[in-house]
Amino acid sequence: MKFIVDNWMLVSLALVSGGLLLMPVMQGMAVRGISAAQAVQLMNREKATVVDVRDAPEFAASHIAGSKNIPLADLEKQLAGAVKNKNLPLILVCRSGARSLGAAAVANKLGYAQAHSLAGGIEAWREAALPLNAASA
Repeated sequence: MKFIVDNWMLVSLALVSGGLLLMPVMQGMAVRGISAAQAVQLMNREKATVVDVRDAPEFAASHIAGSKNIPLADLEKQLAGAVKNKNLPLILVCRSGARSLGAAAVANKLGYAQAHSLAGGIEAWREAALPLNAASA
């Protein structure tokens, strides 16, 4: 105990350093999102709703069948009207997964208990060879 009291600065530095080393690990666990396979399971087994937060032209180019388009800028105002049941899973999608992470946080704030971001976005969906509705040429 005398060592800790005499070297409180050293002990504090060690604790702060350890916390800073663990922070990226903890953040990665919290914001990683779900895989395309997990999203398909939620859609098939638990009737998850898919909300695409990209802008209308991006959505029109290609999107997951049955998904609703609510641009990220309008999400807070329009989500409650578009997705009534806040207890069912909600999968938020964008191009790469970055915007949908923020959208999941907004959905959580609005009371959606199971809001998930699709990790890797539409790009990950495409890489998993899952079907997309695309604009006709």
